[in-house]
Amino acid sequence: MSGASLPSRIGPYLVERRLGAGGMGEVYLAYSVAGEPVAVKVIRPDRTDPHTRARFEREATMARTISGTGRVARFIEADPFAEQPWLAMDYVPGRPLSDVVKDQGLLSTPLVASLGALLAEGLAAVHAAGLVHRDLKAQNVILGDFGPVIIDFGLGAFVGASKGSLTQAGVVIGTVRCMPPEQALGELEVTQAADVYGLGAVLLYAATGHYPYDGARWEAVAAQVVNAEIGPDLSGLPAELTPVVSAMLAHKAEDRPSLEEVTRQCADLMRLLGTSPARARRALIQETTPRDHPTMVLPQPDTPMLDRLDSLERQLREESAAPADSVPALPSDGESSPDTPAQSDVESSLVSVQESPSGRPAEPAPKKGRPPASRRVADELRKRYAMGPALAWSKR
Repeated sequence: MSGASLPSRIGPYLVERRLGAGGMGEVYLAYSVAGEPVAVKVIRPDRTDPHTRARFEREATMARTISGTGRVARFIEADPFAEQPWLAMDYVPGRPLSDVVKDQGLLSTPLVASLGALLAEGLAAVHAAGLVHRDLKAQNVILGDFGPVIIDFGLGAFVGASKGSLTQAGVVIGTVRCMPPEQALGELEVTQAADVYGLGAVLLYAATGHYPYDGARWEAVAAQVVNAEIGPDLSGLPAELTPVVSAMLAHKAEDRPSLEEVTRQCADLMRLLGTSPARARRALIQETTPRDHPTMVLPQPDTPMLDRLDSLERQLREESAAPADSVPALPSDGESSPDTPAQSDVESSLVSVQESPSGRPAEPAPKKGRPPASRRVADELRKRYAMGPALAWSKR
């Protein structure tokens, strides 16, 4: 999806701009009718096969069970069955760790230890829900005035939740420079130890500016990752961090420490270096969140966007009030005609921008009739999410 085809609306959200793109899709800054900023992730059209849809459905259904931490971007809602499936998460103000290292340089040892302890907290919440992140990397760690937050669970993130693995044998999902050997081999049953490895790769990058393995092509990197005879590149890693990081990057999953052990070792290291976890966290925030940087500010809709949101609110009211009996009946032979609900069930939730005479994006006309299956599924996900009595998200 190029800039020329920036969607005007994704589901119930109005799009302002693109935030970034990855191998599986694109991410947009959008606003709810109430004016709340969200990050909406959309799967690329060439990746919407049944397997990626299943992965996306699992992510949408299971992400709502992650609770007890502010270290993970909160899931809001999703539509796994739209023509181009999408998922909305909290918009997290801040900069990716990769940008911080590029712009400001390497993090000091106490700050790397603080980063490790805080990210381990977020991963523990993911694991407590029976899930695995699978795609930890510096680009997926946002540093803001709350501290580090894990974002973008990845389209193959959640495995082993209740229906078995979502990854076909031999299919590699994730960023190869940060993935453990078992994931690079395409194994089905990737355990929580995969995230310990990914966290180790992130800490190594924060301290040295490089990952455990590198190469000109991903195949060359993967060949090194899966070779037990080739150890990770730990050059430039401070001696104080070497024991914990090298253990996290162990070739065998069973040789890696647990997240609890990582947290304890990082906390012990902070104290050894003459600080405490609380003081190191404050220093991490102070040194990585310049107040004058535009990404530190939570986006707010401008006046033209507020006008668009007013229009969207009216459209949504009209859509919800549309009579169900305006939908044509199914043909008697049971086969769908081009105008039956069977086709409307897979209509896209993305609407391309069209210019109005004033030059502002024109909002699409509301559609009449029964809501498509994609919206009914999203409504059900929202209802189940709202009913979860145990969900108590940290305020930030």
